[in-house]
Amino acid sequence: MSAYIHKIETAVPQYAYQQDELREVMKKVGNADEKQERLIHMIYNRSGINTRYSVVDDFRLNSSHNLFFNGHGVHPGTKNRNDVYIREGRKLFVEVAQKLIDNSNFSPDDITHLITVSCTGFYAPGPDYDIIKSVGLDKSIQRYHLGFMGCYAAIPALKMASQFCDANPDANVLVISTELCTIHFQGNNDTDALVSSSVFADGAAGVIISSKKPKEKSCYKIDSFASSITEEGEDDMAWVIGDTGFNMVLSSYVPQILSDGLEPFLNPILNEHNLKLEDIDLWGTHPGGRAILDKIEQTLKLDKSLLSASRTVLANYGNMSSATVLFVLKKLLESSSGNKQQKTLAMAFGPGLTIESALLTKIN
Repeated sequence: MSAYIHKIETAVPQYAYQQDELREVMKKVGNADEKQERLIHMIYNRSGINTRYSVVDDFRLNSSHNLFFNGHGVHPGTKNRNDVYIREGRKLFVEVAQKLIDNSNFSPDDITHLITVSCTGFYAPGPDYDIIKSVGLDKSIQRYHLGFMGCYAAIPALKMASQFCDANPDANVLVISTELCTIHFQGNNDTDALVSSSVFADGAAGVIISSKKPKEKSCYKIDSFASSITEEGEDDMAWVIGDTGFNMVLSSYVPQILSDGLEPFLNPILNEHNLKLEDIDLWGTHPGGRAILDKIEQTLKLDKSLLSASRTVLANYGNMSSATVLFVLKKLLESSSGNKQQKTLAMAFGPGLTIESALLTKIN
């Protein structure tokens, strides 16, 4: 029995920033010397990003600076940052859940399972509890949380939801990811920190997955999943909790490491379904950064149009960690096509380096 992605919804916080605005702010607030200013200028100009969103308004010179750049000369502690996560994250979790119910053929009573996903904060009772209360889900709903996995976590969440549907044909699963990456801004001129601060943003996305045949005009049928860890990369992308927020290690070697491991990773899932690379109609690739998309395009010899959805999401939202690949899949789902069915490959990457994929069929 197949499971289907019926609906995808997204949300972003209220504060929008233009990338060139952020570039100039970063030059001023980080006490950068002339050489570092040139580096910041280059990193931000080559990011492929136009707009990003944040739950805080601190990244403007004339803001209230409640969390960052507040004149105390001390980076905010992890507790202060997590307090922002609790206050603002729960709003986005609930907003996406409500959108999914309001814009689908499912009522709150129909939802049997709830999976929440996040790597940028913690609290208990958690976002699952907030969603149940706010949206009116059954108090006996089965609920799960995937925490601290990183940018690839939405795909294991989809896999878990699909397995629930395989085990129970009456299961209707709500999957919601919310990431507030900007609250972990580190504000130093280390190259890894500069790269991280130039790409990460805040956002939320969710789906409803069920074995029931969708009534929606467009949907995805879930075919299979694949997961792997590259031979190298354990130290090149990492996410650890520090005294002043969560610290991201994002090496400039990540695009090349992903490139080296990509074809060996893709071959088994393609062979399982007797497919070749050219049989994939739509690519739902996590836009971890412009260099990653460039390297994937070069390695797999893809036509530039095949990663256009990923590049558009990167340009309009930045890298929102685990939520980002769902933004890409939503854009692909809403794109018009004369074909009745299109093979779709979703891919996301994270600490490890871990590569996760989902093979889907878009039904128009």
